[in-house]
Amino acid sequence: MPLTDLMAAVRTLVSPAADRNTVLRTAADLLSCQQAGASELFDSLCEREALGSTAIGHGIAIPHGRSPTLTEPRGALMRLQTPVDFGGDAPVDLVFAMAVPAHYTHQHLMLLSELAEQFSDPAFRQQLREAADAPALFELLLQPPQSRASAA
Repeated sequence: MPLTDLMAAVRTLVSPAADRNTVLRTAADLLSCQQAGASELFDSLCEREALGSTAIGHGIAIPHGRSPTLTEPRGALMRLQTPVDFGGDAPVDLVFAMAVPAHYTHQHLMLLSELAEQFSDPAFRQQLREAADAPALFELLLQPPQSRASAA
């Protein structure tokens, strides 16, 4: 299933962010909406990151947080122009930030699992890293995972 089908909104950005705090602040801005502001989402992302790094390897991080005011999950894919230390084993250059409603417990874990599975595909990671710009990143997210191999 395309990642865009899993969330109410997904935004993309190619970012020059220089450190993890800037990445989280930028992600919160992309995730914000009328239901949940950037400040609230930034705090939630930081609280989760303080529990342990959300880096999952291969230069990927999936920072995530919850909001009592959200009704549907939201996502933001960022490709960083310069890799950033996320506290994992290697610097991160691909970040998929996610904000979910506070009552999403099982769904939250299912979304994280789906994201980890999709980002475990080396061809998909390479396509994201080679995408020309934010609209190209978004187009990759629209593709069902099984069709990406043929697009590589």
